[in-house]
Amino acid sequence: MTAHASAVAAEPTLAEIELPDAVRDDLAEELATLPDPTRDIDWSMSRYHQVFARLPVRTLQRMLDFGRHPDTPGVGHLRNLPVDERLPSTPRDGRPSPDKPTYVAEGVLLGLSGLLGEPVGFTTEKNGQLVHDVVPVEGGATTQTNQGSAVFLNFHNDIVHDPSGRYDLASPDFLVLSCLRADHEGVAGTYYADARDICRALDDRTLRTLRSPLFRMNAPGSYCRDVAGGAEVLSEPVPMISGPEAFPEVSAAANGVRALDDAARSALDRLQSACREVAHEVLLRPGQALLINNRKGLHARSQFTARYDGQDRWLQRTYVRRNQWDIRHRVAAGHRRVH
Repeated sequence: MTAHASAVAAEPTLAEIELPDAVRDDLAEELATLPDPTRDIDWSMSRYHQVFARLPVRTLQRMLDFGRHPDTPGVGHLRNLPVDERLPSTPRDGRPSPDKPTYVAEGVLLGLSGLLGEPVGFTTEKNGQLVHDVVPVEGGATTQTNQGSAVFLNFHNDIVHDPSGRYDLASPDFLVLSCLRADHEGVAGTYYADARDICRALDDRTLRTLRSPLFRMNAPGSYCRDVAGGAEVLSEPVPMISGPEAFPEVSAAANGVRALDDAARSALDRLQSACREVAHEVLLRPGQALLINNRKGLHARSQFTARYDGQDRWLQRTYVRRNQWDIRHRVAAGHRRVH
């Protein structure tokens, strides 16, 4: 783990949490007996609440606090989590593996998600799945999507196309990323730049520009590819940074942001530079996970070499909402958690 701090002293924007071996083993024993959670997700989430309630109270409080307070860190790095004793080959197409004999990884992912809110799916991302297998896909190697590997995935948050033209409204509040298998060389880095650190790194003029509605977000690559036939689908003009100075929110689309004038283009370039300056870097390994606040900051991923040999990097991801009520107009027929 490395961190590039801003010059101004501030509260930590990364939380480090490591489970004791006995706690890890206790969780592993419980999770190894549980079935595929997607068969009955509401029962599974209730059972995971029981399992994770057995964490040491201070550890449990730190995870709960991460999700409920505006002044807590924007990213949490968890270590020494349970893992499946045996893994099948890394999926090559980004779809769930049909050969996974146990669901410890899914239990870890969803158990952590339940401490932050409720996992949700979106029909335009992984076909509405609640558990996303994030793996390199050969046809998407150079894309600004979770299928990529050969290019740097720019700093962004995960947004959702919405007919309102505001792509931040239905977005997940949190992501959980859990590592099942590292890349071959062990060099794939995940980065997180907290909006508080970003703002401290920017000059006043740039910050005023980024707080102005001078930017249009492109819809996620999956939406443009699967729904719009490859065309851009741009949002209404929006600011990149919003909210009070002490608790700013930042938005940026991985699939592209269109600046509306020269000053906005310059500010957009400076934003990405600031992200690189202040970002925390994590080289995820099996038994590690990231809790990512999708509103307090932006995340990115380094390029790495994919071999498509069944042993490539394999993460699992959830989208988490604190509340589904204000996106109830999007709920898919017959589903409680898919929008």
